Amino acid sequence: MAVPGPVTPEAPFEPSQPPVIEGFSPSVYSTPESFKEKFLRKTRENPMVPIGCLGTAAALTYGLYCFHRGQSHRSQLMMRTRIAAQGFTVAAILLGLAASAMRSRS
Repeated sequence: MAVPGPVTPEAPFEPSQPPVIEGFSPSVYSTPESFKEKFLRKTRENPMVPIGCLGTAAALTYGLYCFHRGQSHRSQLMMRTRIAAQGFTVAAILLGLAASAMRSRS
């Protein structure tokens, strides 16, 4: 039966430093982004997502307004439009993810 060799202690974990993971960079950007800068960058990368979100919000708002006014036919139409706008937004997100994955492979 083999006797295990002496165990060398590893360096203690330093909580003030990020862990080192081979092949992974914790931050691509050298300076932290503000919310506005990040929003503008993401909008430039995939402009269809904010358009879909605005369309969804507009259809929902107008549909609720029509419902409040008693225009049930138009309210139903706007709720169906909202579903279509949500589908457009989800498709835009998925296509944006696929495009960014393809760019990262190149």
